[in-house]
Amino acid sequence: MSGPTWEGDGPGAVPTGPRGIAGWLRVLLRGSALGLVTFGGLAVLLLVRLVERPLCGLRRPVTPHITQAVCRAAIVILGLRRTQSGQPMPGPGAIVANHASWLDIFALNAGQRVYFVSKSEVAAWPGIGWLARATGTLFIKRDRREARAQADLFAERLAAGHLLLFFPEGTSTDGRRVLPFKTTLFQAFLSDAIPGDMAIQPVTLSYHAPVGEDARFYGWWGDMEFGAHLLQTLAARRQGRIHVTYHPPVRAADHANRKDLARSCETAVRGPVTALVNGASNADQG
Repeated sequence: MSGPTWEGDGPGAVPTGPRGIAGWLRVLLRGSALGLVTFGGLAVLLLVRLVERPLCGLRRPVTPHITQAVCRAAIVILGLRRTQSGQPMPGPGAIVANHASWLDIFALNAGQRVYFVSKSEVAAWPGIGWLARATGTLFIKRDRREARAQADLFAERLAAGHLLLFFPEGTSTDGRRVLPFKTTLFQAFLSDAIPGDMAIQPVTLSYHAPVGEDARFYGWWGDMEFGAHLLQTLAARRQGRIHVTYHPPVRAADHANRKDLARSCETAVRGPVTALVNGASNADQG
């Protein structure tokens, strides 16, 4: 699995890995259960899709429920707490969220039946690309010249009732900041191919590290190896919490251009992350 590209502005929180026999035992137990649920769920999904695809085409009335159930179970297996504020928007439409970790996939799928929009290179990643294709991920090229083609693809998915989700930062971070949103994909939502009343819901993922651990414990960025980060997460004696904030949806057509639309979404997403960091800083000074 290829890692993220954001390098940060300081030393990274290098994953420490399992500590002692107890840590490795947690890795074994949690890892086995997580693998069983993930790949068992995938097997069931593929079997159901054999029937669902010829009958329903792009519409997936059953398989997204399987994906959501797997993601909810994964969070429980890991020992994470997932809390939320606000209400998830029903589809069709789009979700934009900050990107901090591979755990984002579980946290976001657990709350809504969504279809991720990903860069085309992911389709070729060993293992991950296969999982992404099986769950209906939409692969696109992040190129302004592809805006019309992207709009047509999005329109097709929206017509099938899909709720599309993408990460406008373009990479994952340490979870303690929100990078400037790239505006290219927002242009597609202002196209004539997209219904004028289509809504976009900004969503914020706020990670709270386990007590005593680096605040960036769940962040996955730079040259971090996925395997090492996975082991650290599985081995944690006490897990932290993921809070998902669902902001009020905005209408794409109410914005003058893609930059205005991206700015509106970014401001909403950034708020809870800034509050989390400032709150931790105030606590440290207190």
